[in-house]
Amino acid sequence: MKKVAISEYSKQYHEKMFPGYVSDFLRTDPEFIERFDNFAFDEVINEQGKGLEDKTRFMVILSTLLGCQGIDEFKAMVPAALNFGVTPVEIKEIVYQAVDYLGIGRVFPFLKGVNEIFEEKGIKLPLEGQATTTTENRLEAGIQAQIDIFGNSMKEFYKSGPGESRHINKWLADNCFGDYYTRKGLDYKQREMITFCFLAAQGGCEPQLTSHAGANMKIGNDKQFLINVISQCLPYIGYPRSLNALTCVNKAYENIVSAK
Repeated sequence: MKKVAISEYSKQYHEKMFPGYVSDFLRTDPEFIERFDNFAFDEVINEQGKGLEDKTRFMVILSTLLGCQGIDEFKAMVPAALNFGVTPVEIKEIVYQAVDYLGIGRVFPFLKGVNEIFEEKGIKLPLEGQATTTTENRLEAGIQAQIDIFGNSMKEFYKSGPGESRHINKWLADNCFGDYYTRKGLDYKQREMITFCFLAAQGGCEPQLTSHAGANMKIGNDKQFLINVISQCLPYIGYPRSLNALTCVNKAYENIVSAK
């Protein structure tokens, strides 16, 4: 049988992710693993001008795997993320915020999986609390977070819409933003980045993805950064959703330019 030709860079990167681990796919699927590892762990990472800092890359990967419901790969990547400097608090904050964009029905196994991994590694649970709001001030704080990210047009958004559905816009302010975006552990730029990943990876959310692509750009995650995020996500979500995300980024950029 032909020897598997995995690049030296890919081997070293894999070893840093999973020290001492030898994938059984090398035995069962050698041709596939040669091409996948060389692509995901060398070519994608080293594409000139399209990479991300390692810690950011793993935050993107975890968020993307949540979005596409890749639970087995997610559980494999949590220890790798820790090895590349993503903290337990940051991992938990990614999982918590995913509930707003995926729902607890899809996030439950990921939260359970993270807890199992942390306890196996001796990471004491619960982690230090990160909440900064109370039930009394979460609406006010959530509105301010929306304004900080999207602009002053969000000041009265929680009151908008038909009477029969206006409560959902209020929940968006007090629950999504007041309960989660106000938490410590991640800043606004990181929270908008992971939201972009949740939406891109699950698909079917193009209006929201375009909106959050625009929000990312407004707070400093520029167009090229988002293209780099998509590039690093691509091995985990495939080409159709990556190309759809790119279309949304381009549309959001055009909207910002035309509004100037």
